[in-house]
Amino acid sequence: MGCQMNVYDSGQILHRLAPIGYEATTDLTVADLIIVNTCAIRSKAEQKAFSFLGRLAALKEQNPKLIVAIGGCVAQQEGQKILSRMPHVDLVFGTHAIRRLPQLLQRVAAKRCRLVDVEMAQSLSPDDFTTGPHISSDVSAFVTIMRGCDNYCTYCVVPYVRGRESSRSPEEILSEIRQLAAQGVREVTLLGQNVNSYGLKEGHCTFAQLLAKINDVDGLARIRFTTSHPKDLSEELVECFGRIEKLCPHIHLPVQSGSDSVLKRMNRHYGHQHYLKKVRHLRQVRPDIAITSDIIVGFPGETNEDFEATLRLIEQVGFDGLFAFVYSDRPNAPAVRFDQKVGESLKKERLRRVLECQEQFNTKRCNQMVGRVYSVLVDGLSKHLSQTLEDTSSEESFPDAQWSGRTGTNKIVHFLHENPGQEKNQMLTGRILEIMIERAMPHSLWGRIFNTPLVSEGKGEDNYAA
Repeated sequence: MGCQMNVYDSGQILHRLAPIGYEATTDLTVADLIIVNTCAIRSKAEQKAFSFLGRLAALKEQNPKLIVAIGGCVAQQEGQKILSRMPHVDLVFGTHAIRRLPQLLQRVAAKRCRLVDVEMAQSLSPDDFTTGPHISSDVSAFVTIMRGCDNYCTYCVVPYVRGRESSRSPEEILSEIRQLAAQGVREVTLLGQNVNSYGLKEGHCTFAQLLAKINDVDGLARIRFTTSHPKDLSEELVECFGRIEKLCPHIHLPVQSGSDSVLKRMNRHYGHQHYLKKVRHLRQVRPDIAITSDIIVGFPGETNEDFEATLRLIEQVGFDGLFAFVYSDRPNAPAVRFDQKVGESLKKERLRRVLECQEQFNTKRCNQMVGRVYSVLVDGLSKHLSQTLEDTSSEESFPDAQWSGRTGTNKIVHFLHENPGQEKNQMLTGRILEIMIERAMPHSLWGRIFNTPLVSEGKGEDNYAA
């Protein structure tokens, strides 16, 4: 549950447990071990994790040998308290304990004891990462390049549950990406709480220089990254969008608020004019770049004027997508102690208005894409047809199968293609096709293959006029 980093960490967990005899199952009722990898960034995510854990008590009653473990940010945050709250939980392990997980589980299984390990390291070591099988898809993979955060935004728990900022060496990152490319991965997303400050503490290369190195990896077609902090978005990095061939024209640049007074209380170290300047520079360098962002409404002390400033900023930027949330108090975060809390009903009303404001831009962006051709990296068949193929002979024909993929700007595109069987379907997955967009839908696009040959990602614009 949670962010892309949790997806990456879950892949590391699977890889580390294989040598001690564990393999993944999708059936909870036959599992010997259930691990809940959690997120603590918002109260709703934490509640969801505990709700799921609570439902596992019945399974533990039916199978007393079942081991139930909780990892991730909630585990790091709550630690020992989870064992008191959840008597059926056997193991609590924090964000820095993944490499110790095999030994912890072996102790739990052998001694039928309950353990907590939330010890945090001061810096990363190569042992904190493994280069085992990725679990995101056969086409795309997440690669963590750094962990932790030194920014201490007043609403955020990340420094307290992920630790201080620490970067991996470029050599380790490149080695992992080369292995992924050799396995057939075409796209990597580089992960960090603030990738813009990658390597600065350790004296590694800059993030822009790292992107240039990754661009040279054979077999890789696309590079993405998340997340960027506006205060550290350098000119060097912005210029990468104009010169690094494989870097996708998309950036997630969380602004959080359009009000300078709110941004100051959030400890964000920039104002709205600084943010708009960065946006202008990005669009100057790459006119077709997609910019997405995060917004928090109802931060303590947010006035009507502050909120209206946020709406104005959304309209000024015209984001390609927006993740908006109501503020919630988080343990250890300084904003817990702030007064002038905003009422729940007002927060929900402000969230509604933000989403309503953004929806017009979502619709506009998608409609503008109709009639144009885009390079689409094919993820695979639609989920429904993938399941059908698993349940039938690969020789069975499914004419006009629905496929999906993403543009460089991260828009989902569905299209039809003759589908003579599973073997050839797998060959289509991971290819880059030119797709003519014919219809815009609320959260995706529909198109058809344009000039049928399968192509590799090349230089030039992400799209062109029909």
